[in-house]
Amino acid sequence: MENVKLTFVNVGYGEAMVLECPAPKRPGGVFVMVIDGGSGEAEEYADRSGGRITLAEYLQAKGIDHIDCMVCTHIHEDHICGLVEAARLCPPAELWQTLPADFDLSNMRPLELSLAENASQRKFIQAINDYQILCALVRERGGVIRRLGAGDCGVLCPNVTCQALAPSVKQMQELQACFEGLMAEKDRKTFSKLLSALDGSLNNYSLILRLEICGLRVLLPGDTNGVGYGDISAEELRADLFKVGHHGQRDGADEALMDKVQPRAVVCCASSDRRYNSAHPDTLRMIARRGSRVYFSDCPPVPDGVDGAAPHQALEFAVDADGGLTAAYIAGV
Repeated sequence: MENVKLTFVNVGYGEAMVLECPAPKRPGGVFVMVIDGGSGEAEEYADRSGGRITLAEYLQAKGIDHIDCMVCTHIHEDHICGLVEAARLCPPAELWQTLPADFDLSNMRPLELSLAENASQRKFIQAINDYQILCALVRERGGVIRRLGAGDCGVLCPNVTCQALAPSVKQMQELQACFEGLMAEKDRKTFSKLLSALDGSLNNYSLILRLEICGLRVLLPGDTNGVGYGDISAEELRADLFKVGHHGQRDGADEALMDKVQPRAVVCCASSDRRYNSAHPDTLRMIARRGSRVYFSDCPPVPDGVDGAAPHQALEFAVDADGGLTAAYIAGV
């Protein structure tokens, strides 16, 4: 393997990324990082006409037999639940997330799905339960759970570094307190209110990562929306490749954010049915108008002036030793 590869797997409405880096000291000479895992619901993959594939199926098809680092940007069903099956297939050496490493043991409990009062709550409860299952899987297989927040950084492999830009210490404390309050609440009506409130605010507690690959910058903000970047500076946010937050919904990015990031290429992880108004035409036009090329993990319809995507199972970016970036849609893996 010569180039670093960052692949966006077509998991429908959700996100799943695989980073592969040449690393002689790693198994097979490759460092593998998985960032989010898409949905764990079978219904999400019932229609395969657009190329949808689960993360676990993708890893198997590619012959990836180990995961050095698995990342959960936040505990929403379309980001975390697909990580469980991937972890069963390839137990990660490390799990990066935003709660204390032992939080699931000391402050969480499985929640009955019957507590859900609507579909959104049901998905969130499933995500909370799968987070606990994922942490248990990692520990059982000898992996390490690590809390990551703003300022944490490190070298992943030769010529590839990773820096967390968010959440801040204050945000991590707020997030922890919200989960503690939710888990301690006994009154069902109050529990429901707390559940919906946390579900609605969780996007802007996402782990925001910036990768630097042979001098090329990649910004991966989870589901952070356009106003959720706080006081992160323009210099820290600047990136060549930007995965737009919140699946390209209307609040995913605005002109002010794009002024800071200044990307050459943007990836939108929206489903082919544009669920929840993802891949919003206004957002896509705004990005394209600024001269950034837009790519898609799935194949949603697009407005005039934006290049769409034919059915594919993955969107693969390759970065060469000089920081050159090439992109390709992969129909079958």
